[in-house]
Amino acid sequence: MIDLRPFASLGGANHGWLKAKHHFSFADYYDPKRMNWGNLRVWNDDAIAPDTGFPPHPHRDMEIITYVREGAITHEDNLGNKGRTEAGDVQVMSAGTGIAHSEYNREEETTKIFQIWIIPTERGGAPSWGTKPFPKGERSGQFVTLASGYAEDTDALPIRTDARVVGATLKAGETAEYHLGANRRAYLVPAVGVVEIAGQRVNARDGAAISELETVTITALEDSEIVLVDAA
Repeated sequence: MIDLRPFASLGGANHGWLKAKHHFSFADYYDPKRMNWGNLRVWNDDAIAPDTGFPPHPHRDMEIITYVREGAITHEDNLGNKGRTEAGDVQVMSAGTGIAHSEYNREEETTKIFQIWIIPTERGGAPSWGTKPFPKGERSGQFVTLASGYAEDTDALPIRTDARVVGATLKAGETAEYHLGANRRAYLVPAVGVVEIAGQRVNARDGAAISELETVTITALEDSEIVLVDAA
């Protein structure tokens, strides 16, 4: 039901300006057992040095969600979109038929992000970008939907795929539940803190690949900040 992927077991690379860890096969890291989890294709744990970042580069046919853990990320693309997303907030880019963008850390501190790629339900479509603040108080003790492919999640950033990205902050000893439903998969990573799921301890930045659990019950062993992808 739970495949624990300790942070120390993740692939990755140190580029100097970028320290990256990969929960799934990505770039020069290849593991045939970690290609994807349902339609979740990429979960990168990146630390970006001040005044550095990713220069303009293209994407297509991918839903790319960036969850900022510390610092801020500044986005610019060839559609004319510009924006700065701060810690605790989320940006979404639907690459669609094609988009070129840059992502820079313009701060005086290291910026730390989770970058999550989810395969779209259908290829093509006009590319788009958006960002939204999600105050931590709204996520205190419960899950809030950050990005969603479902029309009923009106407060979330839209993505074009059969998936949700949710987040929660829990005080030590608090418990939260997420109803996953039948035949779904979840991938959960604590940004900070330590949690327990079905008797399994999940430390900060570990990954937990979850299946065969219609309801996921998470208990915080320390004050924790959690991100979970509900995948098809």
